[in-house]
Amino acid sequence: MNFVEIKAENFDELTILQKAYKVEIGECMPTNVELESLKKAIENEQIHFYGCICDNALIACCSICYVYSTFHYGKAGVLEDFYIQPKHRHKGIARKLVSFAYQQSGVDSLTVGCADCDIPMYQSIGFRITLGNMLAFGE
Repeated sequence: MNFVEIKAENFDELTILQKAYKVEIGECMPTNVELESLKKAIENEQIHFYGCICDNALIACCSICYVYSTFHYGKAGVLEDFYIQPKHRHKGIARKLVSFAYQQSGVDSLTVGCADCDIPMYQSIGFRITLGNMLAFGE
């Protein structure tokens, strides 16, 4: 088990996980235009992906985008795109991946927005401070 920052050169492997993640959460499959936009965002360091490699394959990922937070008046991160292939779940990868991403990102705090059914899972890997509800604005 090896934890890494995922760069643009690993984008094909990341794309496989992104598509599986979208299917699992019931969202539309990303288009080629959206995937190209994501690749550019990674190249421009607008988003940072972290992953777990087992048997020379990327089997888990998460992303962190940086923001400034008045929660602690400093650099903070928003965790998204958290996905572990089903056959690799319940082996401690989640906690290790989030810890690695947190340490590598250099943020002072890390937040996540999630469905109510996912709260116990996120609490079990270290997200314990309730900051209200997160909503997305859109039409």
